[in-house]
Amino acid sequence: MLADKRFHQYQLPDVKRDLMAGITVGIVALPLAMAFAIASGVKPEYGIYTTIIAGLIVALLGGSRFQIAGPTGAFVPILLSIVLEHGYEDLLIAGFLAGILLVVMGLCKLGNLIKYIPRSVTIGFTSGIAVIIFTGQIANFFGLKGVEKKEAFHENILELVRQFHTVNSYSLLTAMIGLLLLIIIPKIAPRLPVLLVALVVPTLISVLFYPDRVESIGSAFGGISQSLPPFQFPEVTPDKIMELLPSAFVIAVLGGIESLLSAVVADGMTGKRHHSNRELIGQGVANLVTPLLGGIPATGAIARTATNIRSGAVSPLSGVFHSLFVLIILLVFAPFASYIPLASMAPILMIVAWNMSEQKAFMHILKLRSGDSLVLFTTFVLTVFVNITVAVQVGLLLAMISFIKRMGNMLEVEKVLPDHRHGEQMSPHPVKTGHHCPQLSIYTIEGPLFFGAADRFERTLTRSIHHRPKVLLLRMPHVSLIDATGESHLSSLVSDFQEQGGVILISGIRKQPMEMLKKSGLYDKIGPEHFFPRTGMALRHGLSLINREMCRSCRHFAFRECEGWHISGGITGREITVSDG
Repeated sequence: MLADKRFHQYQLPDVKRDLMAGITVGIVALPLAMAFAIASGVKPEYGIYTTIIAGLIVALLGGSRFQIAGPTGAFVPILLSIVLEHGYEDLLIAGFLAGILLVVMGLCKLGNLIKYIPRSVTIGFTSGIAVIIFTGQIANFFGLKGVEKKEAFHENILELVRQFHTVNSYSLLTAMIGLLLLIIIPKIAPRLPVLLVALVVPTLISVLFYPDRVESIGSAFGGISQSLPPFQFPEVTPDKIMELLPSAFVIAVLGGIESLLSAVVADGMTGKRHHSNRELIGQGVANLVTPLLGGIPATGAIARTATNIRSGAVSPLSGVFHSLFVLIILLVFAPFASYIPLASMAPILMIVAWNMSEQKAFMHILKLRSGDSLVLFTTFVLTVFVNITVAVQVGLLLAMISFIKRMGNMLEVEKVLPDHRHGEQMSPHPVKTGHHCPQLSIYTIEGPLFFGAADRFERTLTRSIHHRPKVLLLRMPHVSLIDATGESHLSSLVSDFQEQGGVILISGIRKQPMEMLKKSGLYDKIGPEHFFPRTGMALRHGLSLINREMCRSCRHFAFRECEGWHISGGITGREITVSDG
């Protein structure tokens, strides 16, 4: 392990720093582990198991030296929906399948692709998740009785409204104490472990002053075991795989996104560089092993990773110590966890939800009133009112459509002529003043010629050359790529133009478009002799192909040579000079 590059120049004094960082982040992780497990519809100890096992494996096998893994808020809606629809056993299978997918993603080197997921999608579903987590804790905050958890958001809200008359004043008092501590302590004593304090103080108050008046972990879940569960492989069948694969895919994608975002945050705080594909493999192995010991899906946690760094972590050993610390707490203090009121955990999750909602970024993108705004709003609404699986799929689809539309609009096709006032530079301005050549048309094409813009390209040129010139010169130095659809539309234009007896000339074509035309056979169809590196060369050749007799009566004078031709009907000895600017 010490041969790992993440342990480069690791020394004995660094062990103490990693130990202190591990204990600190363990104190932060413990209440969150239980809270996220409860919010996901499972027993709190399953969150603790996840923190211990996943935290240890990711620390040893992941691609970031500072990553702290465990259950996170991003998983809450999808895990809760699986538990409500299929049960805890199937949640373990979904987590196991997600682990396989993450390992495959890492082996296929897809780590860098995660960064291409639009910010509007990530903020949309993150904000939606925050709303679900926040509203999901209202029942515990107010101590409501008889509230049944539903899959649909609006059904849960109606359930809260129906049962709101059952408010428990003791639960409300406990929750308010915890909330005030979460708000005040960071301002007056920022070095205190605020989450632990906000959990312990309300617990002590409830036990000392109004015992048995609020629902606790013990009364709701029967307490927490003092040991790890035995190794057990879930019963996986082909039908279960097909049924749970969509949910597993979402878990894998969310896990990949959050773990790599966390690693990027760690890089920014430390100046180090993580290995994205190794990180995905580490996360995948963690999610493969964790369900075998009763744990729920895990990923890199941004807040806990940042706490690890701020606490002086030097290497992945801090993550190992964090897991060992939580294990020791489980083995020694598990019986005391039975006294923790659910009302004291509610404000912790509400604050987590508020922090992850990214309300400023949400409003900023929404105010842009662009395609990103639509993607954001749609992803957010679907996350809240349908489910995160549909939200991510539709959000990505809308983002792709929006991107294709923007890229399609980037394609510009303009008719141009040499501008005699500006050094013969090709420009649309001379055309606008009424000067054009009836026999030779020149068009500048700028932008990618792909499926999102190909139809626009063909329609524009077809409409513009309705008078059928003898020669059509296409300037293409700014066409970055041509795909199969773009090639097909260009081929259709060439065929139509050649059938009318016209000649196509192309100048300045780049490497990728040229290779595409050669592979498709369009290069030979146009003719190798009709491709030119520069516009001036192509224009001189084009002028040699036109009907000189027509030039005698022409009054357009599109080119400098036209005056000489109008008088003599022949080519002057002057060299044609055209700027490709």
